[in-house]
Amino acid sequence: MASHLVIFSHGKESGPWGSKIVQLADTANNKGYQVDSIDYQGINDVNQRVDKLLQAIPANGQKVVLVGSSMGAYVSIMAAQQRTVAGLFLLAPAVYLPGYPNTNPQSITGHIEVVHGWNDAVVPVENAIRFAREHQASCYLFNDEHRLMATLDDIDKLFMRFLDKLAT
Repeated sequence: MASHLVIFSHGKESGPWGSKIVQLADTANNKGYQVDSIDYQGINDVNQRVDKLLQAIPANGQKVVLVGSSMGAYVSIMAAQQRTVAGLFLLAPAVYLPGYPNTNPQSITGHIEVVHGWNDAVVPVENAIRFAREHQASCYLFNDEHRLMATLDDIDKLFMRFLDKLAT
């Protein structure tokens, strides 16, 4: 499965190897995936982040899974509109927010799963539900806040099953 690659995109205030990414990357590695995590620190423009992710997606036909948190989820969605990906695993996706250039993403390839916290004060839970409905994505809601740290072990189990689904 070395031909499979998981690319992580962190949120606006985070970094490429924060707690969530470290744990999920370990799970992906254990499943035989190659792992990359893009460093967007210092890049506040969301379109520049999308361009950086697009450059990181190999053109060699490698099976790619994009995992993003908050702004990183938005960046992953925008990249998936321009490249074929096997799947999107989105944590507290920053969708339908004012100030983001594309408030209505379309034409997304691959299997999509959305994870969100009921108590998210940054991105309204209704935004995640709407996105999941519009894209026929699985949607998992936890009694957690925007960073989703209280339920990380449960999210990791979901991610493991997500990768298993993509492998079949």
